[in-house]
Amino acid sequence: MKKETLFFIAVALIVGVLVGVLVSKGGHAPAPVQGGALAVPASNVQQNIQMIEKMVAADPGNRAAWVQLGHAYFDSRQAVKAVEAYNKALELDPNDPDVLTDQGVMFRDLGWFDRAEENFIKANELNPAHAQSLYNLGVVYRYDMNDANRAREVWTRYLQVNPSGPGSDNIRHELEFLGGASTLELPR
Repeated sequence: MKKETLFFIAVALIVGVLVGVLVSKGGHAPAPVQGGALAVPASNVQQNIQMIEKMVAADPGNRAAWVQLGHAYFDSRQAVKAVEAYNKALELDPNDPDVLTDQGVMFRDLGWFDRAEENFIKANELNPAHAQSLYNLGVVYRYDMNDANRAREVWTRYLQVNPSGPGSDNIRHELEFLGGASTLELPR
């Protein structure tokens, strides 16, 4: 194969994985685009954030509100505020793999790859079938820590728990690119 073809395949895979990470957040994706604009105006997002901020100010023990505030900040790409809101939710219940994973994504956005790695590992320890934490952990290893071996190992486990779910085809392509397909039995 020509070098140019391999380059374009690699770029397409990288873009696919990154889009998959952002879109596969299970209900935390941005509003659908309609006619080139977000379906929900930015002012509504800010109003929603303000409403939830008032809720947590009035009831700091409301874990569900802290989680929703974290999601609102996540969706509006306010990473530091999302990390803080998720941290409050985790203080109230530290054993939520979904919140740990969402916070890990925000750590990654901030460039705090070690913290993201810790969150994804803890989320997967709490729930070994938590596919999203494995998916994101592989992304951190592959693209942020440049550790293809650990990415290969984690993504192989991802395919064991999620052989045909969202993102599994992207991960198979990543493993093929990393040279894992010839030596690993990849479940379908």
